[in-house]
Amino acid sequence: MPKINVLPKNVAELIAAGEVVERPASVIKELIENSIDAGATTITVEIQNGGISYMRITDNGCGILGEDVPLAFLRHATSKIKEGNDLNFISTLGFRGEALAAVSSVSRVEMLTCSENEEIGTHYMIEGGQEVLYEEAGCPKGTTIIIRDLFYNTPARMKFLKKDVSEANACAAVVDRIALSHPEISIKFIRDGKQTLNTSGDGQIKSAVYSVLGREFANSLISCQGEHGGITVSGLICKPVACKPTRNNQFTFLNGRLVRSGTIIAAVEQAYKNSAMIGKFPVFVLYVNVPFDTVDVNVHPAKTEVRFSDEKRIFESVYASVKNALSQGDTRPEIKMTQPTFNRFERMTVDEFKQTVIKVEEPKAPTVPVYEKKAEQRVEVKNVSDKKPQSFTFQTSQKPDFADTYSYVDQNGQKTEPVYTPKVPVKEVLIEKEIEAIIDEDKPIITVIGQAFNTYIIAQMGDSIFMIDKHAAHERILFNKLKEQHKIEVQALLTPITANLQKDEYNAIIGNLDLLSQAGFEIEDFGASTVVVRAIPTTLIGEDVLSLLSEMAESLKNTKSVQIEREENLFHTVACKAAIKAGSQTSNFEMKALAEKVLLSKDIMYCPHGRPVAYEIKKRELEKQFGRIQ
Repeated sequence: MPKINVLPKNVAELIAAGEVVERPASVIKELIENSIDAGATTITVEIQNGGISYMRITDNGCGILGEDVPLAFLRHATSKIKEGNDLNFISTLGFRGEALAAVSSVSRVEMLTCSENEEIGTHYMIEGGQEVLYEEAGCPKGTTIIIRDLFYNTPARMKFLKKDVSEANACAAVVDRIALSHPEISIKFIRDGKQTLNTSGDGQIKSAVYSVLGREFANSLISCQGEHGGITVSGLICKPVACKPTRNNQFTFLNGRLVRSGTIIAAVEQAYKNSAMIGKFPVFVLYVNVPFDTVDVNVHPAKTEVRFSDEKRIFESVYASVKNALSQGDTRPEIKMTQPTFNRFERMTVDEFKQTVIKVEEPKAPTVPVYEKKAEQRVEVKNVSDKKPQSFTFQTSQKPDFADTYSYVDQNGQKTEPVYTPKVPVKEVLIEKEIEAIIDEDKPIITVIGQAFNTYIIAQMGDSIFMIDKHAAHERILFNKLKEQHKIEVQALLTPITANLQKDEYNAIIGNLDLLSQAGFEIEDFGASTVVVRAIPTTLIGEDVLSLLSEMAESLKNTKSVQIEREENLFHTVACKAAIKAGSQTSNFEMKALAEKVLLSKDIMYCPHGRPVAYEIKKRELEKQFGRIQ
């Protein structure tokens, strides 16, 4: 066996530095976190040549006592913890006592600092871990650290650095994330002499998001607030329709620290399930605060990964907060039309002004059947708004096969004879006075204009027109009904269906019989990978039960996480099968009922696949297109 050698101090420090300092962005992160721990309210970061040749971090924090400055550059020297038990209650970003030691071992470092209780500051220089200068100096309260020539003494590490522009971009990304994590701190970033970021430090999350990610991004987010069992969740999340194809814009801050947490990301994405389109990921900036003794931040040298003592509790808190925010803050997607380019005041040419007269033959009057008249009948209708009862006179005939039936009740509560109103104009039906509709004054009036392609209902409500996907809308209504565990109408099968399933499908069905029963299925285990289906939801009459069983089994066996996800996947399968199909004929009554259900409910926004149920076109947008307004 080769002889074991004890590494010299300088070699050991170079190896240790590699755990913390990978590139200039690593240095920026560690030093800004030190400034935050020092209580700074303003921090300025400046870099040149991607940070390789020059980095400067200036803050107005508490500073360092002159006598403690040399100690700050020693390994494992820290003011954050004193004993082992302190690791269970870490409330600061830095605590390992390695940042300054690691940085100074691979660069030339200069520090100017002055604490609150000192009248004169300290000037300190250290290169490659060796002290060069230690003297008193006049400087403002706070600390300024300048790092020059990163990796000057480790050329092997230098060759792995990327181009200046790439390293600068990495530094900018670190500053952006820290600015998001602490909106109460004003952070400025100067890159090669040009200021590229300056946050207000007003403590408003949206202000920080606006400065870092831009106005359009900030305006597309909705607020998220929640507290469950001592865990608080706050921040901004996107509407489901604004989800992105990557997870690049997901920012999670745990107790003010930027972290990567699979538990939190999974909780957020689960909350978007059945609202976001498949393959799209939510965008969010979330701040999660938990008791310090419930999280271990000492998992990774860079402190970007954490471990929770109760993963389930964190998951449920984040899930509930995001789900609640979506139900309250989401709105229907609106169709924005391109502004027309025509000049509304432009004059027409002579040729354009000429009109051509087109002769159109008058349509022949429709042949109307004549019905035998009955005696005149007077009916009194009571208005629910306590208005004075009004009397109307009808002359009715025998009910034709295309007429609607209406029943009326007189003042004594007795039903009168039904009055028939034909669906085509009939001169023999005379109405002495127009009937005033009895409506709920607080309920918006919804008018169904028609449908396009037997798929999209066109409805008007207020100053907006809505295009409603009837399959998506009906699917979401059925899905919500299943989730809310309302009583499902069940139809017993005259002849029970016996299904022989594959082993994994059989196990999935038998293992979830209670869940299937909630969804309206009566299924019994027949043994030998066989089940008997005795009843199904009435909405699924006519569907292929065997193929439906296979689909449900596939959904259940592929979901091995929390119970709520198994339920949603099963209910999604059932709702999709039972919903009205696109292209099918739908009566006016059905379209009216569906439009009212969708437009008067805030929880019917997306189908379980994540597609929008309805799009809104405002009257103002149409008037712009027709040049009525600008």
